[in-house]
Amino acid sequence: MNLDCERFSHEPRHCGGSANRWRSGKPRLGEPYPEDSQLRESCGIVAVIADEAARVAFFGLFALQHRGQESAGIATLDKGSIHVHKDVGLVSQVFRDQNLSALAGSIAIGHTRYSTTGKSSARNAQPFVIDTQYGPLALGHNGNIANAPVLRKTLLSRGLGLMTGSDSELLAMMLAGTQGSDWIERIEAAMKEWVGAYSLVILTAEGVYAVRDPWGFRPLAWGRIDAGGFAVASETSALRVMGCSFYEEIAPGEILHFDAKGLVQRARVDIDVPHAACSFEYVYFSRPDSVWNGKNIHAVRRLLGENLAKEAPVAADIVIPVPDSSIAAAIGYSRQSGIPFGEGLVKNRYIGRTFIEPTKALRRQGVALKFSPLRETLEGARIVLVDDSIVRGTTTAPLVKLCRQAGAREVHLRIASPRILHPCYMGVDMGTPSELIAVGKGEDEIARLLGADSLAYLSIEGLSEAIGVKGLCRACFDGQYPIPIDEGFTKESFETERSAEASGYQEIAGRGQI
Repeated sequence: MNLDCERFSHEPRHCGGSANRWRSGKPRLGEPYPEDSQLRESCGIVAVIADEAARVAFFGLFALQHRGQESAGIATLDKGSIHVHKDVGLVSQVFRDQNLSALAGSIAIGHTRYSTTGKSSARNAQPFVIDTQYGPLALGHNGNIANAPVLRKTLLSRGLGLMTGSDSELLAMMLAGTQGSDWIERIEAAMKEWVGAYSLVILTAEGVYAVRDPWGFRPLAWGRIDAGGFAVASETSALRVMGCSFYEEIAPGEILHFDAKGLVQRARVDIDVPHAACSFEYVYFSRPDSVWNGKNIHAVRRLLGENLAKEAPVAADIVIPVPDSSIAAAIGYSRQSGIPFGEGLVKNRYIGRTFIEPTKALRRQGVALKFSPLRETLEGARIVLVDDSIVRGTTTAPLVKLCRQAGAREVHLRIASPRILHPCYMGVDMGTPSELIAVGKGEDEIARLLGADSLAYLSIEGLSEAIGVKGLCRACFDGQYPIPIDEGFTKESFETERSAEASGYQEIAGRGQI
């Protein structure tokens, strides 16, 4: 499906077609949750207020491609109407000069998606665009709304129709039905109902709103474009690509309102919750040239490697990284240990990240396409192979095998993060506990399964010291979730529910009961 420049005006109409077990954590505002909830989303978002806004947004999304590779979309505001183009595929595949030219207007939002709630389909692509009683609204979301099943049931009980299996649609629909004198009031009211991770860009006839959840799970920043205008992005590196030399991080719980004149209003929602910045953003997800919570990602990863070398030394001839996200950690390990740093694996950078491929088969296939060993470096060498993390192990084992086939005498795995023992419910798709290789196994057993001579992980203390930020979410490592979560809800639960409902309807129709 290709939503090629649909128009949404102020005239009300239906926008159709295209578009259990609670764990530790305080219930919202002291209220218990029903036994039914959890969702995930991992994406990149941008907003632009400038001439040729759609083109600038395109470059911002291109810089955030690592955050999601399944679909992309841009919505623009022009003369009170919202235009949108979105489809499955990479940013460079979805957008061409012709469809970018059709996205008129000097205000835009954009989104690149990796599905962690809902299937990989064009129906779930963002931005979501709907008409509301207050005018048109488009929304792009990075994160996960943990109480989405509760919110979904509430909306359905009111007779509202939902077109997708994504929690992001719930946010748009809730905003459409929330009362308030302006969008700031409505957003504040809705935020008091949302529990989980959300960085948002919202486009209305009044301009763009940038929103960050009060826990501060996911990054979001804004900046001034040197040539004139303003931009918002999931990462500061994307702001630089869009022409910003000045940038500022959006604080947890903050709402910024931009219109054609610039930043016109900022507000802070009054929700008292602990800060919980995602530690995995520092370990793996963010670009190394980004800054979050005042910390440069590359510098943090180098410190992760240094701490790892202090905790897990080994006799070896060379330290090699698994490119690209482990390079800084390997440099740190080499510097601290005194073992020379070198390249042993060459990466084909035109293949997408295997971690964010949605199926096990694609991940396994991706390893063979993605890396080539340097025999000249590896042959006869005792190597320290540094990786940022091990989730399922489906990438690591083939990499160890590649090194051995290239002649490595010993392969010592050193992982610049702790063991991943718990799924993430705040925005990174790590699968279920049964899929996590470290669950129920010691380091020696894992090393044997991966074919390595030895294996060591960074400690949780070493991770926290290297990041140096107060209020970290380390739930995937220690199981201490900062919000209540539901272990029973899966990535495609809403899609399964919709399919079951459709099957039931067809069965009843076949019996002639409707």
